[in-house]
Amino acid sequence: MPNANRGAVGFQSSEFEQEYERPSKSELKRQMDELQKLGAQLVAEPRDRVKRVPMPEDVKEAILMCQTITNHEGRRRQLQFVGKKMRTLTEEEVAVIQRTIDSWKGASKAETAALHALERRREKLLTDDKALTDLLTEHPELDVQHLRTLIRNARKEQAENKPPKAYRELFQILKELNKAGKKPASDEETDDDEPADE
Repeated sequence: MPNANRGAVGFQSSEFEQEYERPSKSELKRQMDELQKLGAQLVAEPRDRVKRVPMPEDVKEAILMCQTITNHEGRRRQLQFVGKKMRTLTEEEVAVIQRTIDSWKGASKAETAALHALERRREKLLTDDKALTDLLTEHPELDVQHLRTLIRNARKEQAENKPPKAYRELFQILKELNKAGKKPASDEETDDDEPADE
């Protein structure tokens, strides 16, 4: 015969379930690790960049101090301290720091892409005589004889495995042209024409 009282004990099973309004221990650990990594990224950056990051002075001082420590164990302990200081920041402060680091990465990628474009242009100058004509058309102020000598010497350096003096000087000329605000316009066109050269 079935028990009439079964299941009617006066409480619901959900009454004893704990409700957490704060993050779990593992979630807190993940957050702490993320802040530790963020601090380590700042330590790895140049001092002048770190000084421009908007953050509390005590955190900034801990990061700058860590950059000066060369002893392995001392640096490890200072990095731990940086992580501890990072945990005192508000979410808004952490978000500002993260955005700043992300903007550096974007700037670095743009700089790297520009340097790669200059390197491709230099290679084109060494392999294709028409590239020199294109460069001189864009920049008639350049010394034609000097450029031809540099290209000839750079080819010779490569053939004889000599130090790349002319090769580097050629790059510096292209870099100066780029800096002067006259970015090589034919670069984008030649990139599309020759994907196999890279």
